[in-house]
Amino acid sequence: MGVQQSRSPWPGTLAAGAALVLGAWLLHDGGPGALPPAPGVGQALSGFAPVSVVPPLGPSAPTRIRIPSVRLDAPVTALGVGPDGHLEAPSEADRNLAGWYRGGASPGQRGTAILAGHVDTKAGPAVFYRLGALHRGDRIEIARADGATAVYQLYAIEVHDRKDFPDDRVYRQAADAQLRVITCGGAYSEEHGYEGNVVAYGFLADTTRPGKAA
Repeated sequence: MGVQQSRSPWPGTLAAGAALVLGAWLLHDGGPGALPPAPGVGQALSGFAPVSVVPPLGPSAPTRIRIPSVRLDAPVTALGVGPDGHLEAPSEADRNLAGWYRGGASPGQRGTAILAGHVDTKAGPAVFYRLGALHRGDRIEIARADGATAVYQLYAIEVHDRKDFPDDRVYRQAADAQLRVITCGGAYSEEHGYEGNVVAYGFLADTTRPGKAA
């Protein structure tokens, strides 16, 4: 069976208004030949990160995330911080469940919205299993409780080693509307589990306001 890792899928310090030391909680029940897709070298950040010029939305909790290019359509739950100071993990009972860090920006809002979820569990592939298969230019649609939809365009998909995780680059609150989607990835061993994280970077490319069709 896979290795139980500790706590959350993203390491480092989350700079979203609170200093949170984060670890890794993903389970893996596969092995060589069963690893999730990994982003190609050509998907890494090239030059400066794009800046969104779309007027941001106000705060509202996300309800669903859709990534048409990989046929992902999943509910989103809010994630808080546990008594140990670590970010909570989405329930493993529903493999098709993403989590949003409610202490940061809402999707569509000015700042850096952070979503995360399992790549797999003991039961098999989970919500972000195919995150590493995304490409620059792909779009992520996030429906919100107020009826609006935030549409992000990806400009980088990278694998970061846990020992050299770029905390500031991933978690820093942007002056425009940005998105980070995070799961486990990289090399895998039965002893240590996943050794890195896949991070998808996006900027707000479009919005639909409440009452308008998505």
